[in-house]
Amino acid sequence: MLQAQIEALFDQPSAHFTEKDQRLFRKFKEALNDGEIRAAQPDASAPSGWRVNSWVKKGILLGFRMGAIVDMSVDASRQPFFDKSTYPVKKFTTVSGVRIVPGGSSIRDGSFIGKGVVCMPPMYINVGAYVGDGTLVDSNALIGSCAQIGRNCHISAGAQIGGVLEPVGALPVVIEDDVLAGGNSGVYEGTVVKRRAVLGTGTILNRSTPVYDLVTGAIHKATDDEPLVVPENAVVVAGSRAIRQGRGKEWHLSLYTPVIVKYRDEKTDQKIQLEDLLR
Repeated sequence: MLQAQIEALFDQPSAHFTEKDQRLFRKFKEALNDGEIRAAQPDASAPSGWRVNSWVKKGILLGFRMGAIVDMSVDASRQPFFDKSTYPVKKFTTVSGVRIVPGGSSIRDGSFIGKGVVCMPPMYINVGAYVGDGTLVDSNALIGSCAQIGRNCHISAGAQIGGVLEPVGALPVVIEDDVLAGGNSGVYEGTVVKRRAVLGTGTILNRSTPVYDLVTGAIHKATDDEPLVVPENAVVVAGSRAIRQGRGKEWHLSLYTPVIVKYRDEKTDQKIQLEDLLR
């Protein structure tokens, strides 16, 4: 019912949204906040294991159409903020079970933040994002619009998890359970990082750059129809690949490429284990 109403309102845009339309959007956003609906969800029948819910992204975009620019400043003279009225900062209480350490972080309404999530300042979580229970979002990290983050992940300082709203059919970035995204790493363009993978410091993943697996000999790459998928338990680091022709060869140049150097084992777990005292 909610899906049909959102799609009808999106596909038949109006110059003026009624109070009924506003109530529909508020109901939609409440479901987003509660994690009852998501921009993408697990789907065992899909090659990547995930499918996009285009109608949810349509609903998020509706919010931008409906909203007017309003003053959201806590102190307009010292630190002014102006944004869409439909997307204020998300409200929390101690009952939410979310730890937001003081220092300039911001979480936009219309996102799901699970129990036990730790937010270290300054970090930012955008609308449509889903962050599972027990995940740590470290300083200067970004969780982009509609990005799906699993349980007990560690999104390290400076890591960038890209977002996507348009086109509505595009799969957002997915980080599955128990993943470590190292400092200053970046995951973009609908990449799916499977559970328990480890991304080393500075690793960049996108649709354009294949991942070379030194363990299995496989080359993982995106296609026109499917995103780049990083295998479960893979340990990925930033590497390079020599150019073997033309001026690149003549000048002894190399191109960046992510490399799987091993698969996660007990030794890896010991190195990346989150200290319980932090929580």
